[in-house]
Amino acid sequence: MSGPAARIVTLSPHLTELAYAAGAGDKLVAVARYSDYPPAARALPQIGDASLVDLERVAALGPDLVLAWKSGNSPADIASLERLGLRVHVSEAARLGDVTRVLRAIGELAGTMQAAERQVAQFEREIGELRERYAGRPPLRVFYQIWDRPLLTVNGRHIISDVLSLCGGVNVFARAALLTPSVSVEALVAAHPEVVVGGSSSSSPGELAAQWHALPVAALTRLPVVAVPPDLIQRQTPRIAEGAALICRRLEEVRASR
Repeated sequence: MSGPAARIVTLSPHLTELAYAAGAGDKLVAVARYSDYPPAARALPQIGDASLVDLERVAALGPDLVLAWKSGNSPADIASLERLGLRVHVSEAARLGDVTRVLRAIGELAGTMQAAERQVAQFEREIGELRERYAGRPPLRVFYQIWDRPLLTVNGRHIISDVLSLCGGVNVFARAALLTPSVSVEALVAAHPEVVVGGSSSSSPGELAAQWHALPVAALTRLPVVAVPPDLIQRQTPRIAEGAALICRRLEEVRASR
């Protein structure tokens, strides 16, 4: 590729959001399904999702850059796009600091570094303030729920685990082998969580709490349940700072109630 990318396709909703945050939104020609933020992204053509990308349609759009997600997109799809001669940039944000790295990478590829650096500065300021405010707080053992059927969580390599640490939370499944493992109720009881944090889009905050309080296990029904909008915590974008601030506040409320 010679010069900044002018026609960009994203293969994940969070990459769509990152492209806009890096100042490259007007260069997008197609996006992944469920790309709903910012609202302007909803008007763009959609070319599939993590499980299936319409490779022919992507190629027909003639992009000079495809943004892909390492742990979310199929390696076979990425390889197919590269065989078609398309430039594919693959990224993964496993830590909060990686969000700024990906923003800068997109800014460099799209020729929008000034906008990207402004977003980086804002994000680093927000995360820095949270880090300073909650440093040294008494630790809380946290179970983070991605989904309820099956019961899915995250291990210590996931960016959500980094958010929990920022707030003084200890991920009870940090040592799990898989990035997003399925766990049993028995394993959860044995992990001795002190609070449940949930970002599942399948239920409202009230429904999430009701699910836990209805479990036939006394050790779990007594746990405080913290709900956080999934897009603010499960997408690796600058908005994760907003989700982190919410989790930090709610965990502090749990500490104060003990």
